[in-house]
Amino acid sequence: MRTVAIAGLGAIGLPLARALDQRIEGLKLVAVACRDAAKGRASLSGFIDPPPIVSLPELSDADIVVEAAPAAIFDKIATPALEAGRVLVPISVGALLPRMHLLKLAQATGARIIVPTGALLGLDAVRAAAEGPVDSITLETRKHPRGLVGAPYLVKHDIDLTGLARPEVVFEGNAMEAAAGFPANVNVAAALALAGIGPVRTRVRIWADPAVTRNIHTVTVEADAARFSMTIENVPTPENPRTGKITALSVLACLRGMVSPLKVGT
Repeated sequence: MRTVAIAGLGAIGLPLARALDQRIEGLKLVAVACRDAAKGRASLSGFIDPPPIVSLPELSDADIVVEAAPAAIFDKIATPALEAGRVLVPISVGALLPRMHLLKLAQATGARIIVPTGALLGLDAVRAAAEGPVDSITLETRKHPRGLVGAPYLVKHDIDLTGLARPEVVFEGNAMEAAAGFPANVNVAAALALAGIGPVRTRVRIWADPAVTRNIHTVTVEADAARFSMTIENVPTPENPRTGKITALSVLACLRGMVSPLKVGT
């Protein structure tokens, strides 16, 4: 039995906690952390076995620590978990890119960082292609303007999406720049970069599109071994239009893979 702790009870953390509360074989939810303890207790009130609400450092008592919190507190979750030699499953993958020193910390303590596929698709194919020569990897993201509001890049460049009537490209650059400018929107860019050719060579284009009702990501890979393009259209969660419903399910599948006797995919 592997114990699991979750940082954050939002659009990803709470559905994941509910799923783990249903007695998944080999996994046990033993702790959660959240910003508002009273709200957290209310959210957990219907659980079969409500886990205790603990401080961020206490999460590291569990075997697996899932980070599903705002990127601003990433260090407070990741560093103690890695120092304790735990398995860290980060959702704020964009916060990992400028903190690659955490890989050395994990190596020193025997910890692991396992990045779930999240709202993207086909990272196993990208990883396989990256074992050989790769010419280019690009990500094109389309979101409704309300899913991009408040992004640091838009604020810095005074880009107002209010009343946008037609699709508009609001960003073009590499994955490192995208992750910094849209920390709540394109963790997919960071995951893609880590699976493939790195954050500098991975190119990203972001569209604000008032006509879309889903968060759409298209990955295109030109490699020596294969040429492929993949598109996923994610249904946003009611709680947070920036987050697709599939993200929490992806984390759950990732956790199952750690304890299942059968693992499918690279």
